[in-house]
Amino acid sequence: EILGFLGPNGAGKTTTLRIITTYLTPTEGTVYIDDLNVAEHSTELRARIGYLPELNPLYAEMAVYELLVFAASVRGITGRRFKEALGRVMETCGIREVLHRHVGELSKGYCQRAGLAMAMIHDPQILLLDEPTAGLDPNQIAEIRKLIKKLGKEKTVIISTHILQEVQAVADRMVILNKGQVVADGTTAELMAGFQGKAQLTLEIKNATDESIQGLAVRFPEIQVQDQKLHDGVGRLELEYPTGQDLREQIFGYAVESGWVLLEMSRRQARLEDLFR
Repeated sequence: EILGFLGPNGAGKTTTLRIITTYLTPTEGTVYIDDLNVAEHSTELRARIGYLPELNPLYAEMAVYELLVFAASVRGITGRRFKEALGRVMETCGIREVLHRHVGELSKGYCQRAGLAMAMIHDPQILLLDEPTAGLDPNQIAEIRKLIKKLGKEKTVIISTHILQEVQAVADRMVILNKGQVVADGTTAELMAGFQGKAQLTLEIKNATDESIQGLAVRFPEIQVQDQKLHDGVGRLELEYPTGQDLREQIFGYAVESGWVLLEMSRRQARLEDLFR
């Protein structure tokens, strides 16, 4: 399975990945992998996890082969085991032709492939990829996405990104994180379907009160107030309701009745990106 771990910058995605890899100890909560607490079984679980951080830990003066020797030796993989592991990651990651080139000579796409090979040298069951296509050109992005899809057929792959299109392109399921909280969890198709039947209405208003805004939701139960940014009765109100109903006329009438000054009203289809806000 490929899981897309999605959220805006600062949502807590990288922190969560670092906790999963046992690099950080959680201040609250518990992470389990295969029913094992990562805080209590960190050494055992590290052998099951491969991690490619956003800042790829490559040494420009080293050849790709030397990096893989280093990564393997840290995990006690030497001799015949290393030769087998090397053959596997060369084939999987497509790095055979750059194996003896220095990292400083490689394109960003090949650097990502080399970093992925390091993360996979011990054949982990779980791969954690933090912003794996950041800084790549369109062709390189397509190549890395193809590689991730291939890996997802054999392993559990978790991709952390703030780009929705990245998750839609490769993930079977997505978890959306915002301000450290999970705001959505489901298959990509399920979450997208949940937004196809909703419309969003943005109002720029004056002279609004908290009581009158609460009254709007009481008058029209099908309306949900998604966001409210008002200061001294002036600001923006974002509403959501089923696409099959056009409530603009009723909302306009309620605004007049409540003494609001309506400066602007705009309607659009609700989008998955709205969960980021």
